[in-house]
Amino acid sequence: MSFTVAIVGRPNVGKSTFFNRLLEERKAIVDDVSGVTRDRQYGVTDWNGKSFNVIDTGGFVPKSDDVFEREIKKQVLIAVEEANAIIFMVDTATGITDLDEAMADVLRRTTKPVFLAVNKVDNSDRLLEATEFYSLGFDNIFFISSMTGSGTGELLDAIAALISDKDQAETANELTLPKFAIIGQPNVGKSSLLNALVGQERTIVSDIAGTTRDTIHTHYKLYNKEFILIDTAGIRRKTKVHEDLEFYSVIRAINAMDEADVCLLMLDATKGITAQDLNIFSLAIKKGKGIVVLVNKWDTVKKETNTAKEYEKELKNRLAPFTDLPILFISATEKLRIYKVIEIALEVFENRLRKVPTSQLNEVMLKAVEAYHAPVVRGNAIKIKFVTQLPTHVPSFAFFCNFPDDIKQPYKNYLENQLRQHFNFKGVPIRLFFRKK
Repeated sequence: MSFTVAIVGRPNVGKSTFFNRLLEERKAIVDDVSGVTRDRQYGVTDWNGKSFNVIDTGGFVPKSDDVFEREIKKQVLIAVEEANAIIFMVDTATGITDLDEAMADVLRRTTKPVFLAVNKVDNSDRLLEATEFYSLGFDNIFFISSMTGSGTGELLDAIAALISDKDQAETANELTLPKFAIIGQPNVGKSSLLNALVGQERTIVSDIAGTTRDTIHTHYKLYNKEFILIDTAGIRRKTKVHEDLEFYSVIRAINAMDEADVCLLMLDATKGITAQDLNIFSLAIKKGKGIVVLVNKWDTVKKETNTAKEYEKELKNRLAPFTDLPILFISATEKLRIYKVIEIALEVFENRLRKVPTSQLNEVMLKAVEAYHAPVVRGNAIKIKFVTQLPTHVPSFAFFCNFPDDIKQPYKNYLENQLRQHFNFKGVPIRLFFRKK
């Protein structure tokens, strides 16, 4: 794991604003409702040529009856365990509160470096008031303003000074790892799958829809397999996106797709595939992502003899024309076939990187063209002379021919099917281009 810094503190002291400043993007949801950041957010930031991970946590509220606040406390403690250094954020405008004291108490026990960041110090009066925070007993104190950015440079210098070159090499390695995004509607069991795979409670799992509002990255290294899992907030249909927060989450899920190499599309076995799932599916295809379909909660479905086969057939009808993809029947809570998910996702990742040598491609595809010629258009016989794979992220093939505009969809489908039959592109969208020879 590369060098990680966690930002902790009670709700509304400006943690997310600071986090966004570091990442220079609206990654955390910033809203002045207390408790908006419910889960931990991850990002990578770069300072003085050193890059490190930043975790933004939910606000710390000890001894609370609120189920979320209890969970947030758990999240903060996990973040403190995961991090190499901690930024403890407090707010001059309100001074030291009981919550700050409770937090300081937790942090005094850690052996990791703690940087006390006194936020909202944006004038000289505030600077005087800020000195009371020395009484919390931390050596490294920085007076900053997340909004304007003043004082944040010194804080980052101090953090960068802790990072060795070895940590740096590991961060670079993480960027090349396969990334899998778990996508799907609210409450299909995305967080449960993540927790089952990682074996610890990484995300807050509760049956209130919309609990996972942000995406969460987990670096996974088990059984000689290494990759990054991205858990996204449930994608909702537009009519349901009333709150700004929900809206952000949908955008976030779509961004997670952008980041991922392979999307694990989760469906609820009891509900089947919905129009919204099909939207998500076609979006992933448009973006050229690898896709694995996971039918979750399979343990709850009544089984007759051919249930899985029939279910799969029905699914493929709905997903057509793109049906060359793996469909797995799983149960995240019962841990049924969840390791198979990773094996298949890694295979799809390999398929997406597959490059077919030009000689082999022509040998196979020109035979296929001979076996079944494109229909004659306006008396012109269409001749395909040469095929080559383009150097793109998504497997793409250029067919050189005399009348590229006259090739109709059914024939394009035939060529794509031939490619799929001879070369393994299972789970990966293919693009075909026709060019004038």
